[in-house]
Amino acid sequence: MVSATEQELHRVELVRLGLRLEYLTVGWNLAEAAVAVTAGWLAGSIALVGFGLDSLIESSSGAVLLWRLRADAARERRELLEARALKLVGASFFLLAAYVAFDAVKSLMQREAPEQSYIGIALAIVSLIVMPLLARAKRRVAAQIESRAMHADSRQTDICAYLSAILLGGLVLNVWLGWWWADPFAALVMAPVILKEGWEALHGETCSEACH
Repeated sequence: MVSATEQELHRVELVRLGLRLEYLTVGWNLAEAAVAVTAGWLAGSIALVGFGLDSLIESSSGAVLLWRLRADAARERRELLEARALKLVGASFFLLAAYVAFDAVKSLMQREAPEQSYIGIALAIVSLIVMPLLARAKRRVAAQIESRAMHADSRQTDICAYLSAILLGGLVLNVWLGWWWADPFAALVMAPVILKEGWEALHGETCSEACH
């Protein structure tokens, strides 16, 4: 039998791991935003600048989880803090979906093709490698501490990987085939998926399997 004290100590270690993952998330997204916006501005790439702004929005979800996990020691307030964090993460999904949809529609209407940028391609490739690993690690911690908010945040990280794939596909297809519309069209398809995740987070429907 594991005592209550041992369970609590194990939880403390898991929360510390969760905090490290969220610090990595926020730090990565801020660095990603700086590189993407700078490279996009230098290359005249709307797609890259938009990707950088997406990263700033996504970092807000990580910041919410930092607040939630740092207050985890207050056991009597965990449920209240969890509910508030889940709603804030849900709100960031809606903000992200609105921006992605707006940017995609504007790009399609104005025929804004993503410019060739090797920095942008490299950034998208690295993000495609890092983000799925980070999301998977977050889900493992979320399941063990039964945090729906952290599970929802892991979905934000997944979406960052999806958007990296869209960015990479748009840059490559435009260079190889001249398909300027591939990037904004794919992003527009992603918007309803992001909205669905936000709706589930706001209504506490996320983590139905992973947290039990």
